[in-house]
Order: sequence, then C-alpha cells, then structure tokens
Amino acid sequence: MAISGPIAPYSNPPIEPQYFQPWSFVITNISLGANTLVTVTVPSITMLNYVNGQQVRLVIPPQFGCRQLNGQTGFIIGITPPNQVLVNINSLVGVDPFQTSTATTQPQIVAIGDNNTGQISSTGLNIPLVTIPGSFINISPN
Repeated sequence: MAISGPIAPYSNPPIEPQYFQPWSFVITNISLGANTLVTVTVPSITMLNYVNGQQVRLVIPPQFGCRQLNGQTGFIIGITPPNQVLVNINSLVGVDPFQTSTATTQPQIVAIGDNNTGQISSTGLNIPLVTIPGSFINISPN
C-alpha cells in the first residue's frame, strides 16, 4: 500500500540523539552470587523501569570494591520492586565485596540498549518483534 499526499513533519520527527541518554541508577549495594543482585537508588521522580531481558552494564569505581564487576555486562533476569535488579553475571568466585564510599563518582547500573530486531517482511521492511522499554530517557528541551 502506497501513501499518497504529503506527510506532516510532526508525524515522523527525526530522532535527535543528543536528546537521549541511557537510563542509569546509582548502586547502593551488590549481593554476590551465581547471579548478581544489584540494589539501586530510584529517584522519587521516576521508577525502576528496567525489564527482564534488558542488557545493562555495571560501572563501579574502585573505591566501592567489586572491581572485577566494573564494566561487566549482563541481562536482567529478575526485578524486585522498588529497587532491586537481578543480573545474570556470576560474581560467586574471585569478586571483592561491595563497600560504601564517600567518593564523588557513584557506582551505576546503566541500560546499554534495547533489543529491536525483527523479521524481514516480504516487502523488505524490518518488522520489530521485541522492544525493551527503559533503555533511554528523553532529555529534550521541549
């Protein structure tokens, strides 16, 4: 089916990447194990909007311990509202315990992106099958 006539500019606005940033939350505790349980601070203006299957990265400054987990990526396999995320990162062996610190740079869990792949239809269009929300926050000035 072909679209005829003009398309209003507001019906398909361009994506402005400078107005989006990954959702991140400050880590307040990490429980080590076969899967890693991450406790975060959720600001009162939002909610923990990660979902199962979402890929995340741990960013942990050395003052907070768990240095072996810094930069590790994993998938969320469980969420315990309002502030805990279970990630499929094995931290059972060889990982220092998490510790509190007064460092200015806080440890964070950061959404890497969303899974937006799909099948190619007979018309050649990519039809998304799965979209994982919570990856990015719109910080546009409008």
